[in-house]
Amino acid sequence: MIKGICVYCGSSGQVAPHYLAEAATLGELLAEQQITLIYGGANVGSMGAMADACLAAGGKVIGVMPRGLVEKEVAHQGLTELHIVDDMHQRKAMMADLADAFIALPGGMGTLEELFEALTWAQLEFHGKAIGVLNSQGYFSQLLAFLSHAASEGFMHQRHVGLLLEDASAAGLIEKLQRYQPQEQSKWW
Repeated sequence: MIKGICVYCGSSGQVAPHYLAEAATLGELLAEQQITLIYGGANVGSMGAMADACLAAGGKVIGVMPRGLVEKEVAHQGLTELHIVDDMHQRKAMMADLADAFIALPGGMGTLEELFEALTWAQLEFHGKAIGVLNSQGYFSQLLAFLSHAASEGFMHQRHVGLLLEDASAAGLIEKLQRYQPQEQSKWW
């Protein structure tokens, strides 16, 4: 049973409105299913839209933000909990520790870096938590194709491509995360 999901997403306000709406939909669904939202702690962009929607629907929201980004990302002051940490490494470690699963929404370099760290940890069997991408408007389709290409070229095993779940809808993705069973892996290489 998933009690908390770490969501990686952006703080940019320059994205198309449908991305913000989908982030809000995810926030609402998490609240409805009584799943705690764990995220980067900002009140802007997809982060803010998702957190505000989750809170408005009666959900629990935990933010984790490095001290150096509190002013830059405008820390959300209305969260259930806001943890201020020293750096990005502590942020990612705390978010991972608090979560039972991970979701990446469409985002930029920070979102992708966090997603790939969670995937790498799963590949190395540091955790067996479900990891998914909300493939809104096909946003992650080329990334998924690239991972399959990397496997076909021998840079990773095809079974590791399968560590990344995807769905075009938030409801579908949450359902896949709930049903996920970790793969048995004897060797990651």
